[in-house]
Amino acid sequence: MTLSVSHTERDLKGDLKITGSKSESNRLLILQALYPDIRIENLSNSDDTIVLKKALEKGDGIIDIHHAGTAMRFLTAYFASKEGCEVEVTGSKRMKERPIRLLVDALQRMGADIKYKDEAGYPPLKIRGKKLHVDSIKLQANVSSQYVSALMLIGASLPNGLEIILDGRITSTPYILMTLEILQHAGIKGKFDEDRVYIEPAEKLEPATIAVESDWSSASYFYSIAAISDSAEIKLSNYRETSRQGDSCLAEIYKHFGVRTEYAGDSITLKKNGTPRAIRINEDLINSPDIAQTIAVTCLALGVECELYGLHTLKIKETDRLQALKNEMEKFGAKVNITNDCLQLFPVKNLNEGVHVETYNDHRMAMAFAPLALKVPLFVEDADVVSKSYPDFWKDLKKLGFKTTKTT
Repeated sequence: MTLSVSHTERDLKGDLKITGSKSESNRLLILQALYPDIRIENLSNSDDTIVLKKALEKGDGIIDIHHAGTAMRFLTAYFASKEGCEVEVTGSKRMKERPIRLLVDALQRMGADIKYKDEAGYPPLKIRGKKLHVDSIKLQANVSSQYVSALMLIGASLPNGLEIILDGRITSTPYILMTLEILQHAGIKGKFDEDRVYIEPAEKLEPATIAVESDWSSASYFYSIAAISDSAEIKLSNYRETSRQGDSCLAEIYKHFGVRTEYAGDSITLKKNGTPRAIRINEDLINSPDIAQTIAVTCLALGVECELYGLHTLKIKETDRLQALKNEMEKFGAKVNITNDCLQLFPVKNLNEGVHVETYNDHRMAMAFAPLALKVPLFVEDADVVSKSYPDFWKDLKKLGFKTTKTT
């Protein structure tokens, strides 16, 4: 589905409720599978969460997680530690190109029975669940924090708990801290000290109900909208000032664009009035790479030069996000340089109109570029890809006055 997207007003006001965080929801679903007395409120309605939930309910045979990278990593560890289960975990063509060797190697050293069905180092995987007997494991930490979180989530279910020794510069530390806080909230004891994570064993947990905070990655698109507008007042429900989500750094970063965040109870209000101060943005996003696309497009819209780095994980996401950003921003007239972990944007004053934005099966490409319609009308290809993390995205944009029309 191709959508034409446009907006004629520059003063925006709205009140939105965004679904629960995909990251928190997926972690809690794994915990709930291990400890059924956990109850979850405000669960994400994203495709990734639905796929993970269905996979846990099925529990055997062929498990197809489609594009859901988090599900692939979390389920690999979960099924490997689930005695007696036999599964084949597979996914989309792109999923079969996304590496998983480091996690599989770690689990195999712990005693897991995992075999590659096709190419070594990549899904699909054949897993026979068994009792894992190693309680201390070393893991390379500069590739994906999801490998660390996958092991943390099963750690308490192991007889002696689990110590994870992290080797190298740690990527996306806030996501490891998020996992730890969720475990602690559920009643599991653990700690994260410099290069080591330790999760204590827990055979059973007390019943608990845990509410999922709304997704800060999804909020990023409304920060971008507020920044690009002349004035804005956008209220977003189910957010807290003391968030465990790393992407909550948006509140600080978008001050450079003239957007302030007001906290009240369980909501935030994004307010913008006047010209942004920034003439150049320089940000290390190693702890929050999922908001890189949003920030880059905000800078493109406002004619702000930027250098974003710490982005090496973007090359193994739903697509090579660095190359995809370069391709699409250059269609609007910008000059973009990329390296393995850095993006430099040299924008132009007058953006090209009517550009068809390719999304590369990547939900964040569609949502990051949509706010640019405040500047120039554009087309978003494969627009329904947003269902991966935010199925109501286009509906919520309409509430803010965006006009979207199907063209194919």
